Amino acid sequence: MGKKKKSEINEVPVMVSTDDEEGMKIPRVVLRKGGTHRVEEGHAWIFQNEIDYIDSEFEPGDIVDVYTARHVFVGRGYINPKSQIIVRILTRKAEKIDAEFFKQRILTAWNYRQQFLQEPEYCRLVYSEADFLPGLIIDKFGDIFVLQTLALGMDIHKATIVAILEELFHPIGIYERNDVSVRKLEGLPLTTGYLKGNFDPVLIVKENGFLFETNVVTGQKTGFFYDQRENRTVLKNIVQGKNVLDCFCNTGSFAIHAAKYGASHVTSIDISEEAIGLARHNAVLNQVEESCTFMVANAFDYLRSPSAKAQSYDVVILDPPAFTKSKSAIEGAIRGYKEINLQGLKLVKPGGFLITCSCSFHMDRELFRDIVLVAACDAHRTIREVEYRTQAKDHPILPAIPETHYLKFLAVQVF
Repeated sequence: MGKKKKSEINEVPVMVSTDDEEGMKIPRVVLRKGGTHRVEEGHAWIFQNEIDYIDSEFEPGDIVDVYTARHVFVGRGYINPKSQIIVRILTRKAEKIDAEFFKQRILTAWNYRQQFLQEPEYCRLVYSEADFLPGLIIDKFGDIFVLQTLALGMDIHKATIVAILEELFHPIGIYERNDVSVRKLEGLPLTTGYLKGNFDPVLIVKENGFLFETNVVTGQKTGFFYDQRENRTVLKNIVQGKNVLDCFCNTGSFAIHAAKYGASHVTSIDISEEAIGLARHNAVLNQVEESCTFMVANAFDYLRSPSAKAQSYDVVILDPPAFTKSKSAIEGAIRGYKEINLQGLKLVKPGGFLITCSCSFHMDRELFRDIVLVAACDAHRTIREVEYRTQAKDHPILPAIPETHYLKFLAVQVF
């Protein structure tokens, strides 16, 4: 978009810019007057309409300092006028944003994973804002790393981040999965490819001691979903000797856990032939193929089908993809979640269990619980809450940034 002067935002007196450690002038972004901005309370995002003026010229991706209208320093981050989120805060200190800064941030994230995870070699190493590196996702698959730089200010430092990963972890390979549509909002191209090495993209991942094959090139997102790791262990207490239905099974993580925890049989449904093929392979990999059946089908259709209604299950698992990615689509998402939970509840034997999930951030936690309750009433079933969880610990939550808290995992007993 080119350089942008303060006059393009508002005609106000020019302020004196901050000096960084090398004596370079850092542009100041000054927030509008009126109330407390959420960025002052810990959020990392500043939108275009929240800015009063910028005191000097800048290039997209540059580091800027953010001040309140009262001239109080808020933090330092990167700017991109092409994005509605024009500034993302990197630090609350006037510190230098260089290779050492990124190295310390990644080390802090790694230390956190080692502290809380039993299998830290297989984890989401960096979770964007929640690890104080907005716009950066790094997933660790043993000696292989998959990288996403989802914002311009982070994409500029991609080579530095790759060099840091090489220094700290000595990986066999690093792959870029920047084929995410959100990059278009930042004026960035969609791209994928090897950043280091030329390894086989089909990898074996460990989760709770079980093995899963994934493809980091063709798999969803970065190739594997780590965010349900702790939640899957809930099955241990409820599936022993039971008949299980797993809808939206993807590559079979819940199904394999259920079978390994002693389920008598697991029927799994997904609309993707590729995912089902990989799920079957994962069942063989974990030696549970005899107790698993995998079907390519639309889960909505199957839940309403005569073949599903002709039998009942001790446990029904619903882990669909996000039904909404915006507030404007929330009504449709409510109907979707209501329908699958209604049909799922009808298939649960009295005394059995429903595991139901939502990965839609815009689906509020209490709203999701209410939807399940309404579905239970319409199905003439009574439910008892067993556990209500959120995402795994390698997807940490910052209370000041609600967007970091997206996953709902609700386990109920059905009567």
